[in-house]
Amino acid sequence: MALLCRHDRPLWVVNMTTPGERQHYAIALLEKLFEHIPPFMHVGVLYDVGCHLERSCLKWGLLEAHMDNLVFAISVFHAFGHQWPCQIIYHPRKCEGFGLSDGEGVERLWHGIQHLIAYTRIAGVRNLLLDHR
Repeated sequence: MALLCRHDRPLWVVNMTTPGERQHYAIALLEKLFEHIPPFMHVGVLYDVGCHLERSCLKWGLLEAHMDNLVFAISVFHAFGHQWPCQIIYHPRKCEGFGLSDGEGVERLWHGIQHLIAYTRIAGVRNLLLDHR
């Protein structure tokens, strides 16, 4: 998982060790970001499931110190997979401050480095045993 700036440049990358996208990776990346920016800065978060991430933050008190400076939205192409009420609230074209950012920079990053994936996978005895079965 990666955190990119508005210009689609990677700031931090996290090695996911569990299957699927877990919210704690996104929380960790945002915490890291707030360690490096002034406390008054506003941050727009474009994430495939930004609606769920915001709800989790509010429900469990995650990123509590930064919630006033965060605006959550859903990346443009993923928004259409969400229900209409969610699109009304979280589509970046309907949220202030996102301009024409589409939130799909990470998808473009993965596409650009896809040839490296086979070389960077974690290999161990357990993985080798599973491959031979």
